[in-house]
Amino acid sequence: MSNRLFQSIIHQMKDTLDRVVGVIDDNGAVISCSELQKIGELRQGVRDELAYTSDFVCINGYTYHPIGSAAKAEYIVFVEGEDKMAEKICGLLAVSLGNIKNLYDEKYDKSSFIKNIILDNILPSDIYIKSKELHFSTDVYRVVLLIKFQNRADPIPFDMVASMFPDKNKDYVISISEQDIVLVKEVKPNYDSQEIYKLARQVSDTLQSEFYSKVSIGIGTAAESIKELARSFKEAQVALEVGKVFDTEKDIVAYENLGIGRLIYQLPTTLCEMFLQEIFKKESLDQLDHETLQTIQCFFENNLNVSETSRKLFVHRNTLVYRLEKIKRMTGLDLREFDDAITFKVALMVKKYLSSKPVKF
Repeated sequence: MSNRLFQSIIHQMKDTLDRVVGVIDDNGAVISCSELQKIGELRQGVRDELAYTSDFVCINGYTYHPIGSAAKAEYIVFVEGEDKMAEKICGLLAVSLGNIKNLYDEKYDKSSFIKNIILDNILPSDIYIKSKELHFSTDVYRVVLLIKFQNRADPIPFDMVASMFPDKNKDYVISISEQDIVLVKEVKPNYDSQEIYKLARQVSDTLQSEFYSKVSIGIGTAAESIKELARSFKEAQVALEVGKVFDTEKDIVAYENLGIGRLIYQLPTTLCEMFLQEIFKKESLDQLDHETLQTIQCFFENNLNVSETSRKLFVHRNTLVYRLEKIKRMTGLDLREFDDAITFKVALMVKKYLSSKPVKF
């Protein structure tokens, strides 16, 4: 696509410029030129000369300059001549063709299209029109993963993630901020969510081992159509936010596994405060000491089993029963009863949610 774009522009400039001008691709081949017979020529030594400089290079009667930065230049523009005028024309062409290509990519690039969808920067009515222009499959199942770096991400980890998903027609890796990378992964309708989790773990481990980059990954549910990609992306965002509150030890959180935490996260704080006041009329949760809270947590982790919990805590069974009775006197809830245990568990989560909210003055 870029070949035809560059050739169209250079053809229009042919009568204006009295010199041969053209563009070389990343293989060193001439892909566009004002003299058509030169298209296809190989000039591999030029890219080697420009590998360590963003300045002009003169070779065999031509002046060359990269389009973009030299280190990551996909294309190189050239102009006949080695004089100052050749440099000026070469510089103007590099800037002009670079800007035109960026605008073209923004309009026709599939990754930019997906980025606009997940960020709600495109009208729903325009999505299918645009997808037809790009020949983009609209009814394929896709899952959105949000990869959030703890520190500012540089281009190298992004390139690493992109290299892990080489099929550019199925999987899309998109940078949406300095700390966030989005992976839109194509899946089968009957996909296994555990496979997506393993994939996220692989990405996390690779970034940790190769670049010592600590990341958190949120996983949305499958989008059955292209319009639902924005919903899957928002779910991945919510997964990370809720995970920071209720699953602080996890670095990979799936939206479908958030459970009741997802509901609590969406409640107004005023309702949460009223709930705690109604449940704990005798004593507030703040009155429970660390040992008591540790006992409660262990009791829940062992499915309300007194014997197993006492073994894990290294205390006598009667000691645990005494502690549970003490909790009952303080709160009015008997954790050995399933309904009371559920109420207390929810209350602890609500308290944790309120503690995570910034205090407003």
